[in-house]
Amino acid sequence: MSGRHDVVIVGGGHNGLTTAAYLARAGRMVLVLEKKSFVGGAAVTEEFFPGFYASSIADESNTLSPKVVTDLNLKQFGFHVLPVDPLVFAPGKDGRHLTIWHDVRRTGREISRYSRADARSYPEFIRKMGKMGKIVSALNHMILPDLPDAGFKDLPEAFKLLKPLHSLRWKNVTQVMRNVPMPVADIISEWFEAENVKAAIAASALNHISLGPQESGTGYTFLQNFAHSNNGLFRAGGHVKGGAGAVTAALADATRKAGAQIQTNANVSQIIVKNGRATGIVLADGKTIFANQVVSAVDMRTTYLELVKSGIMEKTVSTHVHNITFGGTMARVHYALDGLPEFNGMSGHSQAVLKGHIQLAPSLNYLQKAFDPTKYGQFPEQPYIDIRIPTLNDPSLAPEGRHVLSATVKYIPFHQQAGDWETMRDALGELATRTISEWAPGFNQCVQHSHIITPLDMEADYHLPEGSLTHGDITLDQSLWMRPLPGYTRYQSSLKGLYHCSAATHPGAGITGINGMNAARRILRG
Repeated sequence: MSGRHDVVIVGGGHNGLTTAAYLARAGRMVLVLEKKSFVGGAAVTEEFFPGFYASSIADESNTLSPKVVTDLNLKQFGFHVLPVDPLVFAPGKDGRHLTIWHDVRRTGREISRYSRADARSYPEFIRKMGKMGKIVSALNHMILPDLPDAGFKDLPEAFKLLKPLHSLRWKNVTQVMRNVPMPVADIISEWFEAENVKAAIAASALNHISLGPQESGTGYTFLQNFAHSNNGLFRAGGHVKGGAGAVTAALADATRKAGAQIQTNANVSQIIVKNGRATGIVLADGKTIFANQVVSAVDMRTTYLELVKSGIMEKTVSTHVHNITFGGTMARVHYALDGLPEFNGMSGHSQAVLKGHIQLAPSLNYLQKAFDPTKYGQFPEQPYIDIRIPTLNDPSLAPEGRHVLSATVKYIPFHQQAGDWETMRDALGELATRTISEWAPGFNQCVQHSHIITPLDMEADYHLPEGSLTHGDITLDQSLWMRPLPGYTRYQSSLKGLYHCSAATHPGAGITGINGMNAARRILRG
């Protein structure tokens, strides 16, 4: 494993693979080093019970950038998205439910059962927010300038904003600027009056962050959802056949096809720095690999506090790294089911309404109360649970006639006020099962097995610091020009030859591949 390469990439998650594929296609000699025995990072599909497979951390929703899919010809390598409708099924404990479809008019008719005014507002809401989302999407695909050092070299990137800005019209741009720092609860309440309608739309803005709907800045993550959804709505639809692991499998095949090498079971213990320049890496077994450039696809804390020797970084960079807040507040529980649960309000309805996202969140206040205890290191009594039953779209993930139910449980703080995760694991599983049973009576009778992934497991087994899928919370002080660190937005580091492409970089969350694509563009630009 000794030798020299043009580029060595530390970490084989989806962003690391995306960067590798783009660089290899441009003729660079690339080596990807992955610590585990398989690539994927947080985007993996794993067997959690004999014959039952789940997307362990990131779910199987289609958020991958269409540009990445096209540029890397991922469909050629097995990437396939199954259409899913409805988008959201939001049951109520009182037996009523709200179903949100991809068809805006059909959703309007559904909403009219609760509020005619809301039904009238919904199409215009989707139209306006969708246009704002295009501006955010354009920002996501930009290599942002490092402020305050922006110059003429940054103009080509800035031009990407012109089309979405023109579409929105300049007079409405101020509305985007107003919405970004607002609480998503306030944005939604300006458009809608029915509590279940508000919650059904707002809940998805909270899935990758540690904030409640009444917290400032959640308007930004809400607009990010429109930017990533690939359907013009506030949540990604579509189901990637084979689960999240199929995304990284396709990326790995595209990477190898482009000429890059992928080495698993390769634990990087050090990034070599000589005279202020990264020149290679050292593996845990002592082997050295030299490279002209090193790209870190892991989080900033691991990169600078573990892989780069102390004393090499500038003090201000070290301070910024220590100050990153991660805010991991979610857990995952995967269930192997003997049969499908019947949620309140399903009587007389086809099980097909369960194909999309199932959101257990009846009101904005419910969502906020689920968040509030995390400020004190406590579990909520009634968590917000976001559910997928992937086997309704892809039966190959379970034995015939059986099902997988995957639950994202929020808010579950990484740092517990009392107890430890060894003793709290069972309590977490019981909380999830009990909560689901309140909406789906008899659910526990369907459960053959459950697999609990705590925030600590996410850190230990999937290398997500403090259980943060985003390698640093998506808050306004850690977004856009402040991501991953102030002064280093352009995927470079303070050390020459060292670059970043992980979820810690702009634009942050989601299995989009945009971080990896932007990083590759920056490296090729020189």
